[in-house]
Amino acid sequence: MPKATQKCDWCLGDSLYEAYHDDEWGTPCRDDEKLFEMLILEGAQAGLSWITVLRKRENYRKAYAGFNPEKMAKFSDTKLLKLREDASIIRNRLKIESARRNAQAYLKLKREGTSLSDFLWQFVDGKPIQNNFKSIGDVPASTEQSDAMSKALKKAGFNFVGSTICYALMQACGMVNDHPLSCPRHKDCQ
Repeated sequence: MPKATQKCDWCLGDSLYEAYHDDEWGTPCRDDEKLFEMLILEGAQAGLSWITVLRKRENYRKAYAGFNPEKMAKFSDTKLLKLREDASIIRNRLKIESARRNAQAYLKLKREGTSLSDFLWQFVDGKPIQNNFKSIGDVPASTEQSDAMSKALKKAGFNFVGSTICYALMQACGMVNDHPLSCPRHKDCQ
């Protein structure tokens, strides 16, 4: 087994990215509020680099009422138009509308007695999948589990939840451990 001495190379050279890697990416998360935030942010990231969204995360927190789903679900069309003018976030109309729709779907899940954590973690049988990749280049963009998660989220009314987005969410929230064996965080996320 390679000695864990080198961080994942995707985060190197940017202190915000390195802090995200060191403190968050791959750490199992079961908190509904955090999972909801990450679901919204991963959808915003679609087609862009994660660092772009990460640099705007605090702006998103302000724009989206601290990712409060009750408030987001009630965003008016006027509020969505105002958000499209907000240069501090990604001003994609479909992604902004998706945030409201996903908040509504999240609240529907809760009303039906299902936590977002239970809903998402069911696709990995409630425990992180421990991958043992030698390099980040070995990591897939999607898996059978992310395909199933995507399909179930769409059926539940969510959007901007394709399989690749779901796999990125699974990585970020520790449902899979995709730190390569050479990264010190691989062991931390077991």
